[in-house]
Amino acid sequence: MVALEIDRRMVAALAESAPRADIRLEDALLVDLMEILAELPSPRAVVSNLPYFITGPLVAKIAEARSTWDKAVLMMQKEVADRIVAGPGNSDRGSLSVYLQALFSIERVCDVPPEAFLPPPKVSSTVLEFVPLVADYPAEFFDFVRAGFKQPRKTLANNLQALLPRDEILRRLEAAGLDERIRPHMLTQDQWISVSGIRDGFPS
Repeated sequence: MVALEIDRRMVAALAESAPRADIRLEDALLVDLMEILAELPSPRAVVSNLPYFITGPLVAKIAEARSTWDKAVLMMQKEVADRIVAGPGNSDRGSLSVYLQALFSIERVCDVPPEAFLPPPKVSSTVLEFVPLVADYPAEFFDFVRAGFKQPRKTLANNLQALLPRDEILRRLEAAGLDERIRPHMLTQDQWISVSGIRDGFPS
């Protein structure tokens, strides 16, 4: 086990509670996560109580290293977890939902109340389990999804006008069987793939 900790005051406590761990005083956002994981025997897991103020960037970093691990079990603010697992039609659904659901099978493990911590935070937490899917997408697909969610309350067609001519957007929506007034949170993963023009990880 390799444990990353940025707070020097916590190193002694960690050494006492996990004497067999290789505890490294490192910033998880700055280390080469893939290099560290490659040091460990397989199967490999990433386990973390994510600091709330860097949850987004750290989840993205862990996701980018998915080829080097078999499972990730991550605790985060419940509001963020709700957005990650939000399905089509849920107003919590955003570009992060589509991005992570394209790459992982995601399961909600449990919710964790504030009183489980000392001192208790002002928010509830949720533990999610991520298992990589056999899927690969070009970066352009996720750029397209981000553009589609630029202003979530607007229609998808309006958001995509920064990328494509309106007649092309309407053509793609019609081909996917979608109304031109549809909003981005309504689309399924397959509909995003269809509208983006991506097939099997490659531009169509």
